[in-house]
Parts: sequence; C-alpha cells; structure tokens
Amino acid sequence: MPTGFSLYCFIAAGGAVGACMRYFFTTTIDSVLGKALPFGTLIVNVIGSFCLVLLYSFIERQELAESPYRALLGIGLLGAFTTFSTFSVETLSLLNNGLWLKAISNIILNVGACLLAGWLAIELIKG
Repeated sequence: MPTGFSLYCFIAAGGAVGACMRYFFTTTIDSVLGKALPFGTLIVNVIGSFCLVLLYSFIERQELAESPYRALLGIGLLGAFTTFSTFSVETLSLLNNGLWLKAISNIILNVGACLLAGWLAIELIKG
C-alpha cells in the first residue's frame, strides 16, 4: 500500500475520476429516465456497491494486489463515485461475520441518520 503523500495522490486521482463519472452517469440517466425518482443516484449507488464489493473480494482472495488498487479504485474512484458502496461493504461484512443485529442497526442508523440530518438541514435553512 502506498504511504504518505503518494497514498493521497492515488486517492485524489481516483476521486477526481469517480466524481466526474458520478456526474456523467447521474445526468445521463436522469435525462433518459426523467426525474420522477432519483434513478441516476440509485443506479450509481447500485453500480458502486457492486464494484466495491467485487474489488474487495478480489483483494481478499489475493487475485488482485491491495496496493495500489485499494487506494486508487476503492477509496478514491468508488469513494467519490458513491459512498453508498462503502456502506454496503461494511454491512455485508457484518452479515458475513454473523453479526445480524449490528448489520441491521447499521442499516437503520445510516439511512435514518442521513435522512434526519437532511431534514435538519432543510429546517435550519427555513429558519
């Protein structure tokens, strides 16, 4: 695994590409499917979750070296593409370890807390 400044360079490079990909995908999907529901975000989150789990599976099975792929692709590209992918990996890890209550708590807390934070931000802006 790269360390120090080079680690941050890998993350930044992947993050720049991931953020641009997210914008491209969401705007393209929304223009095709409309904005009745946030289909662009949903599809990006599903793709990101799939890709991050796939990447980490290859790293765990030692079919792909952790360095520099974890920093460049996992943290940088997919982290900027969607943070939902990280949430998915962490929840699946809890489930794979038989920690069902923690996994369910993680789901409820992440979804609930994010919605609550968004609602609070809206209320704060309303003043």
